[in-house]
Amino acid sequence: MRVLLQQRPGAGEAPRYVQLTLQPDLFGGWELLRETGQIGGRAQLKREQYLLQDEATAAFEKARDSHLKRGFQVTFVRGAEAPRNP
Repeated sequence: MRVLLQQRPGAGEAPRYVQLTLQPDLFGGWELLRETGQIGGRAQLKREQYLLQDEATAAFEKARDSHLKRGFQVTFVRGAEAPRNP
């Protein structure tokens, strides 16, 4: 699953983005990748490991919903259901 969220920029600012990716790892677990930053600027990547797909999916949905509540908008979705309205 992958979702890209963007926040509308203020005056003179570059838009901020968050990309969440949930993928299986090589050892039978799941990996949640959170990439955040400004478009055209530096980015930060965080990785979280999960043993069970249900736990990983719940963390993915929680992170997505948290960013939606902070004003981010979904711009791209692959392999995931549409986000719930906050």
